[in-house]
Amino acid sequence: MTIVPDTKDWTWVLERACPQCGFDASAFAAADVPDRIRADLPAWAARLAEPDARTRPDESTWSALEYGAHVRDVFRLFRVRLALMLNEDDPLFASWDQDATALEDRYDRQDPAAVAGELVAAGEELAADFERVGGAQWHRPGRRSDGARFTVDSFARYFIHDPVHHLWDVTGVRSG
Repeated sequence: MTIVPDTKDWTWVLERACPQCGFDASAFAAADVPDRIRADLPAWAARLAEPDARTRPDESTWSALEYGAHVRDVFRLFRVRLALMLNEDDPLFASWDQDATALEDRYDRQDPAAVAGELVAAGEELAADFERVGGAQWHRPGRRSDGARFTVDSFARYFIHDPVHHLWDVTGVRSG
């Protein structure tokens, strides 16, 4: 079963609501990101505890387990990137190939209970990091290797779409 890599530039979510999951980052306050992370963690843990968490709905779609492992790694990666933005002047983020990581780390073979625990812990850590951001820190810049530019504010709002969207992928519950 082969997954087609996602090569889309998702920065458009900063300008309008996602037609799939319904989340509207353009109308979402960056300061609310910690609460949203925490609000969705129980749903992730519950979905990963279901007996079919390892089952792909079709050949080209990740299972809830694979999405959960991805979201855990997104929490970890964005925590590193947030620290770079807060501690360095206009950092350039290293590239991350999420599809290569999924294959190399065998997301499909990981233990759903372990992934759930790691996802919740990583989400709590990132939420706490975002809670500590204040004042002028929201305007600090950072860049992706593809040229996309962010402030901590836009970075937070761009980020939160990912776990919200993937929770929709595995539950079908729209955010909007």
